[in-house]
Amino acid sequence: MIKIDVLINEKKWKKYITNPQNYLKNKINKIKGLIPVLKNKKVVFSVLLTGNYQIKNLNKKFRNKNKTTDVLSFPFYHECELRKKIKKNNDIYLGDVILNYYKIKKVKKEDFIYEFNKLWVHGLLHLIGHKHYKNKDFKKMNKLEIKIINKIQNIK
Repeated sequence: MIKIDVLINEKKWKKYITNPQNYLKNKINKIKGLIPVLKNKKVVFSVLLTGNYQIKNLNKKFRNKNKTTDVLSFPFYHECELRKKIKKNNDIYLGDVILNYYKIKKVKKEDFIYEFNKLWVHGLLHLIGHKHYKNKDFKKMNKLEIKIINKIQNIK
């Protein structure tokens, strides 16, 4: 079981996603089998739907980058700690994903919902230990992202 706690502090999100909690719950139920480390586990993570001001402050405070961004991920565990936790426990808190409404809205080539799905999935994969510093890691993460997005894209 995967549980998502959704917090909204930018009202414009509801213009595109009326009930983000239910929307994400429906999506996550369709993909839990695609993420092997989460099988037979009870995991929780949070999603904060925000705007430029808050994400810029978080980016500056935690990454020392004084600029806005589209998504931030804050894993609760480092990768090796998470692997140990997954082996020993069935209940796991993964961490937090923060999404910026205005950066998603700016994207011209994709629609809002597609970009939203792409970014929360990307954030979730970071929470479970995926990184993309090296090309081979990027390819592995990207392959799983595409697989997940293809699975959820047609689900309302």
